[in-house]
Formats: sequence, structure tokens, C-alpha cells
Amino acid sequence: MLSHLTQIVRSVKTTMLLASPVTGQLVATMTKTILDPASSTRSFYFDKTDDRVLFGDIRENETHLLTNNQTIKIKPDMVMDFRDLPFENNKFETVIFDPPHRFNLSSESDFIKKYGSLDRETWQDDLGKGFTECFRVLKKGGTLIFKWSEVSIPLKEILKLTNQKPVIGHPTGKRMGTHWVLFIKDNND
Repeated sequence: MLSHLTQIVRSVKTTMLLASPVTGQLVATMTKTILDPASSTRSFYFDKTDDRVLFGDIRENETHLLTNNQTIKIKPDMVMDFRDLPFENNKFETVIFDPPHRFNLSSESDFIKKYGSLDRETWQDDLGKGFTECFRVLKKGGTLIFKWSEVSIPLKEILKLTNQKPVIGHPTGKRMGTHWVLFIKDNND
């Protein structure tokens, strides 16, 4: 009985610690098993409201009209920065990491409106921290799915930013420049 109460207290403490800027949203996120900390428009999801996924983004709530007259919305379940995730270690069974792929473009660019951009000066540090944080919150033996487009930086340069070893990778797209990479977190990490 005492250990059960201890678990409840720890759970409440965790919720209270994480609830600062988005109070009402976080309680529901405690049961999510998949984290996407840079979900943007959720473009590759079959179900853009999948209850298993905690959709995060650094942008809080944005609507943009693109040059093709398409309206896009970026509305994460929770605002978060993939470089500093507000979760305990070993929290999620799966992490999907699809960070911005391009350097500083015009703020009017459709690409920036959809996906954001990397800073030309800090991209290595930013993506390195992103990998570290994604693996930190991933459970031991968990799966990290990483998506990268080589439009600005080759995949081989990106993989140097993590000490984790990928299991498989697959290029896709018109020029085979978009890569899907699968990692399994080592049980010793």
C-alpha cells in the first residue's frame, strides 16, 4: 500500500513540475507512449490526432497561408524544445525525431512556415542536443525513428552528432535525399 502511494505522489510531483506553461495539457500526456518533439504539421501521420502520440513543437499555435493558397496549422499538444525536453528519463517507448533540415531561409518561405529552420551557426549543437534529449527520454530498448533530408547537410554529418548506432536507414524522395533511420536504444544506456 505504501509503495502504491509513493508512486502516486511521484506521479503528481512529475505532473506539477511539468505543468508550468501549459497546465491543462500535461495531465493527459502522461499516458502517451510515443513522442514527436518537432511534429510541425504532422504531415506524415495517417492519423494526425493519434492518441498514442504526444505531438510537440517549439511553436505554440500558428496558422500560415502558403503561396499555393493552402492554409497550414501548427498546433502541438504541448510546446517543447527538442534541445531541452521536459520529461523524466526513459519515459517513452518510441520517439520520432524529424527536426528542421534547412538553414536560415526567409521567414516568408513556405518551407520555414511548415517546418522551421536551422541556425547556420548552431545547427550541430542544436541537433546534437536534440539527439541527446530524444535518447534520454526514450526507454531502454525503445525505438527512435529519425527523418532527415539532405537538402542542406549530408546524413553522414548528422549521424556524427550522436553516439548511438543506427540499425537501418532507407533513402526516399525524388532524389533519394530524404532518409528514414531507425535506432534502438541500448539497454545499457
